[in-house]
Amino acid sequence: MSSSRTVQRGRLRIIGGEWKKRLIRFNGGADLRPTPDSVRETLFNWLSHVIFNAECLDLFAGSGALGFEAASRGARAVTLVEVHKTCCAQLKETTSLLRAQQVITHCAESLEWMTSCAQQFDIVFVDPPFGTGLVERSLRRLSRYQLLKPQARIYVECSADEVPAIPEGWTLLRKKQTGQVSYRLYTNTTSDAVDLGGLA
Repeated sequence: MSSSRTVQRGRLRIIGGEWKKRLIRFNGGADLRPTPDSVRETLFNWLSHVIFNAECLDLFAGSGALGFEAASRGARAVTLVEVHKTCCAQLKETTSLLRAQQVITHCAESLEWMTSCAQQFDIVFVDPPFGTGLVERSLRRLSRYQLLKPQARIYVECSADEVPAIPEGWTLLRKKQTGQVSYRLYTNTTSDAVDLGGLA
């Protein structure tokens, strides 16, 4: 995580579901990088057939863009994990404003939090600050601590030059690159889904 004291403040718009067009605010450090609208739209098109009633985990919640988008689109439960206190306070405020009873925020370091988590999830978002090595470490812990339900979906967003190792038995379902950002969707069991590359 960046040690910079630079604080980012801004707003983003939920793009689908119950809270479509609602603006949410974000507060955070220099390494806060909300997932762009176009990427979120693609991602949730990928997830459209599995998002309803899903239990979701947003491991590096930041602005909350992915977690709140999931809740807006019908996820049954959304767990946000974020280490920065300013981000956590804003996430809790947004949860209250949206009356999002299905959303819970843990102000904790994500890798440590996973070691004591007793839940399993249908969908996990892994979108840490770029260049930290946190993607690969997070994926290993998701597998090691058995935090994934069978055929869970794991979304990974990282810089285009990062090539994280993927746990054995995972299958790539979708992938795409926008500028310097690479984003992919995996499942944790062998699947008959076809890797459509950048087509979706």
